[in-house]
Amino acid sequence: MPRLAITLAASASALTLTACGVVDGIGGGDTSASPTKGDDITVGLLLPDKDTARFEAFDHPIFKKEVASLTHGKGKVDYTNAEASKDKQSQQFREMVAKKVDIIVVDAVDAAAIAPDVRKAKDAGIPVIAYDRLAQGPIDAYVSHDNELVGEVQGRAILEALGSKAATSRIVMMNGDPADPNTASFKDGALAELKDRVRIAEQYDTDKWSPEAAGANMKKAIRAVGLNNIAAVYSANDGMAGAVIDALKQAGATTIPPVTGQDANLDAVQRVVSGEQYMTVYKPFLDEATDAAQMAVYKVQGRDIQYDALTQDKVDSPTEKDIPATLVPVVALTKDNIKDTVIEDGVYTVADICTPKYRSACAAIGLT
Repeated sequence: MPRLAITLAASASALTLTACGVVDGIGGGDTSASPTKGDDITVGLLLPDKDTARFEAFDHPIFKKEVASLTHGKGKVDYTNAEASKDKQSQQFREMVAKKVDIIVVDAVDAAAIAPDVRKAKDAGIPVIAYDRLAQGPIDAYVSHDNELVGEVQGRAILEALGSKAATSRIVMMNGDPADPNTASFKDGALAELKDRVRIAEQYDTDKWSPEAAGANMKKAIRAVGLNNIAAVYSANDGMAGAVIDALKQAGATTIPPVTGQDANLDAVQRVVSGEQYMTVYKPFLDEATDAAQMAVYKVQGRDIQYDALTQDKVDSPTEKDIPATLVPVVALTKDNIKDTVIEDGVYTVADICTPKYRSACAAIGLT
C-alpha cells in the first residue's frame, strides 16, 4: 500500500474517531467515559522470542510507554519473553494468572498450545488479547497486521523483480514456523501471487523461525536446484533472509538473486541499501504496539467507546469466531522508500543505517 494511502487512511480514521468523541484522552488525558477501574493497573505482556529483533527493540518499549502515558505513569507492564519455547511461555502465562494481573497481551509461540492457558485466564476473570499472532482459545481481541497482505506484497515483489522471465524462473520458498498461525496467512498471500506464475522448485517450513534452520534448508535447496538455477527466494522474514543470503554467498554466488523479508530489521534495511536483499515488509511497530496498549488499558478500565473504536474488524481462529480485531496496514520497503518509512517514522536514523560499511551504498541512493 502506498505510504500516502496509509497516511490518508489513518487521517480519515482519526477524523472519524474525533467526530465521535472517541479519541479524547489518548496519550493520557481525560476521556468522555468514566473508567470502572483506576490507573493503578498491571498489564501482562508475553512476547515469543528474541531472534526477531523488533520485539525487544520496539514492541516492548513502545507498549510500555503507551501504557504509562494512558495511566498517568501509574500503570505497570509485567513483561516476559519466551525465547521461542512454548513450554516456557505457558509457565510465564500461568505465573501472570497467579499474580492476578488485570489483563494479558500474548504473542503466542504456539497458537494452539497456548489455548488451555487462555482458558485458565478467562476462568480467573482475566481478559486476554492476542498480539501479532492469533492465539487459540477464548481471547477477547486481536491486534496484528493484514498477514495475508504481507505475503501478497512479498510475492508481488518477486514477480516485479523477475519481470518477463518469471514464468520460466525457479524459486525457493522459505516459509515460517508452522506452529505460528501467521505463517499460513503469509504463505497463502504469497502463493496467491506466485502460483502458476513462477516455478516453485523447493519449499521448506522453518521451525521456530530459526535462521540456522533456514540456512541449512537453503543449502539443501542449492544442492537440489543448483546455485545458478535459483532465480529468487521467498523468505518469510528478515532473520531467515539473512541466513539465506549467507548460504548463497558461501555457495559461491557472486550476484544474489532477489530475496524477500519481513519486519524491517536494521540489518535487513542495510542489506536492502546494499542490494543484497531485494525488499522487506515494514509493519509499523508504533501503530501495532500502541493499539495493543490502548486496547488493554481501555478493556481493563471499561472504556467501551474507545475500546470498540479500536476493534472494528473481525477475525476467526480455529476455536473462536468473530473476534474483535484491529489490523494495521503494511508497506513494501525497498531502496526507493526508506526515507518515507522507517526514517520518517523514527524507527531508525540515517546514521543508524549508513554506518561506514554502507556509506557509499547509502550515498548512491541519496540516503545522506
